Amino acid sequence: MTISAKAERTEAVSELKRSLILAAARRVFESEGLDRASIRAIAREAGYTAGAIYFYFPSKEAIYGAILQELIGRLVESVERAVVDAKKPEQRFQLATLAFFDFFAEDPRDLDFGFYLFGGGMRPHGISREADAALNESLLRSLAPVSEAARQCGFDADEARACAASAFAHAVGLLLLKHTRRIRIFALEPRVLMEMYAQSVAIQFEGRCKTMAV
Repeated sequence: MTISAKAERTEAVSELKRSLILAAARRVFESEGLDRASIRAIAREAGYTAGAIYFYFPSKEAIYGAILQELIGRLVESVERAVVDAKKPEQRFQLATLAFFDFFAEDPRDLDFGFYLFGGGMRPHGISREADAALNESLLRSLAPVSEAARQCGFDADEARACAASAFAHAVGLLLLKHTRRIRIFALEPRVLMEMYAQSVAIQFEGRCKTMAV
């Protein structure tokens, strides 16, 4: 085996071990929460020693941050995939907004992790300010197609940012109602409500674009 082949194999093994640790840690965080989880528990779940875990991550908080980064990375990819064939800004807005909603609707645990519900409430908890800032930046990237659609229709930077914030707020609010089952008091489907919201804003976008074209 050549030196290059050995290096590639070592890297592949290292990446596999890292992914197994993250998967095990996620299960531990889900059952214990960030505060009660420990490196020892994560190591036991992964089938490694605590020393092996520390070789890849300096702390359980670093593991939690890595899980969040991976989650938001998948979210960005999902939204970008959804809008790739969009022909018009209003279409781009609808597809991006619904893709954001659908990503977190598919697995409630992703929403819990994304909003630190396993870390002691809906606030950054257990990761550094730098890591939280990086995650927020990635989250904004997932909403970039929404802002871009608004800019294409003639909205200024502040208006485009407000459009993204509104889409984000609607999606998260409906997701929380869905996953806590509070939506039942309205006897309505959250996905249908999200579609209604996306369509109403898309109509506004369409009108704005037509005004620009005149």
